[in-house]
Amino acid sequence: MSKTVAKIDDTCINCGVCEMTCGFDAIYHNEEEVNAGTAGYHVDPKKCTDCGACYDVCPVAAIHKVTV
Repeated sequence: MSKTVAKIDDTCINCGVCEMTCGFDAIYHNEEEVNAGTAGYHVDPKKCTDCGACYDVCPVAAIHKVTV
């Protein structure tokens, strides 16, 4: 059974707004990736409900819907 979830792409600027906005604790960051300047934020597909909150707050539109 597939479901739609959020995915953060490489254009992420590591601002952290998505993580603060997620009410399901589905977005987390990897500190080493953030410090290296790479897209360090990720979505846990098991926790994501595709509520859409993160899509709306991302300032660079780095979050997209994917089917898993």
